[in-house]
Amino acid sequence: MHEIKITMLGPSGVGKTTLLTAIYEQFESNIGKTNLQLTPDEESSAILQERLVELKTLLDDFEATGGIQGTEGEPEELRSFIFGLGQKGQKPSLQLHFQDYPGGYHAAKATPEKKQFVKSLLTDCVAVLIAIDAPALMEQNGKWHEFINRPQQMTDLFKTAYQDLDSPRLVIFAPVKCEKYLQSKTSAKELLQRVKEGYSKLIDLFNSANLLPKVAAVVTPVQTVGSVVFSRIDTNNSTPHFRFRKISHDAVYNPQNSEQPLRYLLRFILKLHIDTRSRNWGLFSFLRDWLGRDYHLKQAVSQFASECKTNNGFALLQGEELLKIS
Repeated sequence: MHEIKITMLGPSGVGKTTLLTAIYEQFESNIGKTNLQLTPDEESSAILQERLVELKTLLDDFEATGGIQGTEGEPEELRSFIFGLGQKGQKPSLQLHFQDYPGGYHAAKATPEKKQFVKSLLTDCVAVLIAIDAPALMEQNGKWHEFINRPQQMTDLFKTAYQDLDSPRLVIFAPVKCEKYLQSKTSAKELLQRVKEGYSKLIDLFNSANLLPKVAAVVTPVQTVGSVVFSRIDTNNSTPHFRFRKISHDAVYNPQNSEQPLRYLLRFILKLHIDTRSRNWGLFSFLRDWLGRDYHLKQAVSQFASECKTNNGFALLQGEELLKIS
C-alpha cells in the first residue's frame, strides 16, 4: 500500500495528539455524502480512543486545565498514527502516516543521530502539521508563546530540512485550544494576525525565492474541544498553567473545524496527482496510479477537499497554485 507521510510538529504538550484525536473523531461527521473511509490501525485506534476518553473527561468539571497529558513519555519514545484511506466498504488504497517524536530530539544536547532523524523526517514528509497553543500565543501579549510554542526552534528545523527541496510540501499552522478567539470575525482576524506575527520568521523563510514555488502554507484553527474557552493563567515557580471553563454546565465535547487540516492535505495530494502527469516528481509518481485508475475515489477526494475554508481565521498564506484544482 502506498504511503503519505505527515509529521506532527511542536513541543510536547502543545496539543498534537489532541488535534489528531479531534481530526479522526470528527472525520465521519464531516465527510458528508462522500464515499471516503478513514481507518486507523489497531494501535492507533487504541491510543486515540484513550485520548478521546480523556478529552471528554475534561468536561466533568466546569473548569479544567489545558488538556490531556502529553505523549513525551520516555526519552526514546516515538509515536506513529497510521490511517488507511479509501472508499467505504473496500480495503484502504492509501496509508496516511502521522509521525510524532520527543521534543528532546532537537534539544541542544540531542545526539547527532537524533538531530539527523528530525531532519530526515521533515525532509521526507509530504506535509507538516504544526500544532500551536493558541492561549500561549494570544494571552498577555504572547508572553508565553516562545516558552510553549518555540517558534524559533521550529524555524531552525525548517532552515535545515527544506534546503534544496525537489518537490512540493504542505505546511499547516493549526492553532488549537482556540475556542475563545473564534467567537467573532474580529477575534478570528486577530488570531490569524497573531499567527502571522508569532511565526513571521518561518513564514518569511517559506516566502523566500527558493521555497515560494515549492511550499504551500495554510492556517487552520481547530476548536479541539469546542465547548470550553480560555479562562486564566496561574503560575507556579514561573511555569504557566492554563485554565479553561465550559461554556455552560451541561456542555459536551463538540470539536469544530477539526477536519480542515485533512481537507487541505487531500486537496494538496489531489493537486500533486494532477501535476505528476506533466512534471517529473518521482516522490509522488505513485499518485498517478492511485487516483488515475479509480474515478470514483478521485471524485470522493475532490468533493471532500473542495470545502477548505479561507476566511474567519482560516487563510492560505502562500502556494495557491499548489492547491488549485482546475
